[in-house]
Amino acid sequence: DLLPVALQTTRFKMMAVRRKQVRHGEHTAVPVTDLPLTDGRLSQAEEFERKQQRERLARAIEGLGERCRQMLQWKLAGKGFAEIQALLEVESINTVYTWDHRCRKQLLELMGGSWEGSGAPAEPSSSAKGRLQ
Repeated sequence: DLLPVALQTTRFKMMAVRRKQVRHGEHTAVPVTDLPLTDGRLSQAEEFERKQQRERLARAIEGLGERCRQMLQWKLAGKGFAEIQALLEVESINTVYTWDHRCRKQLLELMGGSWEGSGAPAEPSSSAKGRLQ
């Protein structure tokens, strides 16, 4: 009499385990031993690309005017536009926004027109040189 009840209970338990595996994604999990794990370091090619990017950025920053370099330095130090406005002693914060936009535009131009590309830094136009120094 109890054998059919025991088999039914076992069937329910097996179904519950299967549902739990599906819910937790255990049925599609890949063993960790099968995954190619990296050590977190960049490959030599990626290191080379980053080094080139840093060099391009450094050359481009050298080509910026003094005000642009100073604003960039303050922004990297975490200063907001209101603080930069006070440091530059200008009346309108919109002036700081405009100068920042022009400086970023000139920096992009000096980087060759792309933040990621490997293009050579371009010489800034004469109007951009005079305007931002």
